[in-house]
Amino acid sequence: MTTKKKKFSETVTTIIVDDETTENNSDQNSTNLRASLKKIRKFSGVIGYILKDSSSATIDIEDPEKTVEYALLASQAFGSSEKFGELFDLGTIENTLIECRDLKVLCAAFGESTISIFMEKDADHAEILRKISS
Repeated sequence: MTTKKKKFSETVTTIIVDDETTENNSDQNSTNLRASLKKIRKFSGVIGYILKDSSSATIDIEDPEKTVEYALLASQAFGSSEKFGELFDLGTIENTLIECRDLKVLCAAFGESTISIFMEKDADHAEILRKISS
């Protein structure tokens, strides 16, 4: 028994994605967030912040010795909020507030950028979130 050779022809469509507009929008969002965070940093009770995007991180915290502790806390907060969202079918978590004995941490995602704002317990986190979102 002989087999016939089949000839296949493939149609290949090349799609070129212009990455510059995405990067420019991402850069613009990061720039806007940085400007908002610099203003918020001056608020009473704000201890500092961490801003992360796809290519960099900006850290502004009063006590540089606690930078690693704050970074770990922020990372765990984002990870835990994602797990809670999946576990309880909550959808995408927009922001998370963690209140400790003498500290509050507000974590939020804006596109590819994530921010963690560390503040004293009596600071107004709702006002800070409004300022960032606007």
